Amino acid sequence: MHLIPVSQDFCVAINDPEDAVFVNGKFCKDPKLAKAQDFYYSGLNIPRNTSNPVGSTVTPVNVAQIPGLNTLGISLVRIDYAPNGGLNPPHTHPRATEILVVVEGTLYVGFVTSNTDNRLITKVLYPGDVFVFPIGLIHFQFNVGKTNAVAFAALSSQNPGVITVANAVFGSNPPINPDVLVKAFQLDKNVVKNLQSKFWWANN
Repeated sequence: MHLIPVSQDFCVAINDPEDAVFVNGKFCKDPKLAKAQDFYYSGLNIPRNTSNPVGSTVTPVNVAQIPGLNTLGISLVRIDYAPNGGLNPPHTHPRATEILVVVEGTLYVGFVTSNTDNRLITKVLYPGDVFVFPIGLIHFQFNVGKTNAVAFAALSSQNPGVITVANAVFGSNPPINPDVLVKAFQLDKNVVKNLQSKFWWANN
């Protein structure tokens, strides 16, 4: 029996084992050939441009940036928020719990519990405050201050994944049948089509 690697969404069975030699979605380098650069990243001190439709930018440091993180179950992000409403939109990490610390600014953060409660748990955070977003739950951060905000977050996977709710639902490729969304969201079909026609910004 083979378990699905934790950094993959699914495992498609094939008959030829020569085509299936991935470990956590990556091939592994011979440990004897590892070097410092495999465990290193520089630049998280640099503010990012937040001039985009949502007013935030996420800078990830996961296995794609640090190959040595593969199989270690941890990663990091820097999040920059524009003043007066910079938003890291509602999203979920399918493979990780997130712990976030604010270093600049004031953030209104929260997550929603699973069905059937769908309870909103929120808090306003200030520099030095820490908040946890449990694995798989929809969560967000919103800059309620008049200045830039910056936060750092650690995630319990080297490849946590991210699903931004609006982008996934209204910006999927190909589009979801509008009739599905009309019924699910109880919206007029023209509203659904308008939402599907928009460009959904990915801030990470």
